[in-house]
Amino acid sequence: MRVRILGTAAGGGVPQWNCACPGCAAARADPRLRRRHASIAVEDGTGRWYVVNATPDIGEQIEAYAELRPGPGHRETPLAGVILTDAELDHTLGLMRLREAKGLNVIATTTVHRALDEGLRLGHTLSPYTGIARSDLPTDKPLVLGEGHLEVQGIPVSNKRPRYAAALDLEDEGWVVALRLTDRRSGTILVYAPALAAWPPELDEALAGADCVFLDGTFWDDEEPRRAGFSQKTATGMGHLPIAGPGGTADRLGALPAARRLYTHLNNSNPLVLPGHDGHRDLARRGIEIAQEGAVIEL
Repeated sequence: MRVRILGTAAGGGVPQWNCACPGCAAARADPRLRRRHASIAVEDGTGRWYVVNATPDIGEQIEAYAELRPGPGHRETPLAGVILTDAELDHTLGLMRLREAKGLNVIATTTVHRALDEGLRLGHTLSPYTGIARSDLPTDKPLVLGEGHLEVQGIPVSNKRPRYAAALDLEDEGWVVALRLTDRRSGTILVYAPALAAWPPELDEALAGADCVFLDGTFWDDEEPRRAGFSQKTATGMGHLPIAGPGGTADRLGALPAARRLYTHLNNSNPLVLPGHDGHRDLARRGIEIAQEGAVIEL
């Protein structure tokens, strides 16, 4: 399994257009500190790639890496489909940017598909441009992708709805999942969980045999959103388990047997966007990395 890290930031990116916090100011001063919205691309063993979450940066993310660019035909693309972990805007707005495609293969839970259609009217909006092939992402068994070398399963981790979907008459399950991707040839397993409001037993089961884990690193501690002044809610109140402090995920992530353990989906307020923060050293001692954009992980 080959994985390309396309982005590592939470909603708004780093810098965020209307924010002058230390992280955003530093990223404006030093382009090396800029972060695009969190996403990865996974190669299926045949040169075809599945992008996990369609971010507002998806056009630039595809253009940044030769293996994702079109060719050799004028409209031939190695993009096989998009897998969604949820229906949040920062993970789905990129679908609009893919309207030039001959067809879009979108893999998501039934709830997420309905939220996009009923809340954002995605099918209605895109139908004059391209067709959408909807594949349901199962949470009780794996879904085999493409030519059969790769499979994916959703692991329910939260019932948090996007704000636009608050009033939709939809079931209260299947809103947010972690992804368990397995290479059927080598048996290697990747778990990608960029949004984590809870740590259910099912996630423990999925993580037990994983070779690589990407975990929600949105906030450093629970009080960060209130301390930064952009919310009256805590990190957990916003649907993201913090990294450090009581209820933080660092101890559990550090204890996992996976060879690679990484945090992604960093908010602009997270001090980890600044390379000099002590948290980097603390996490490194636990064998935990901060995902680096552009990096390739071979599993």
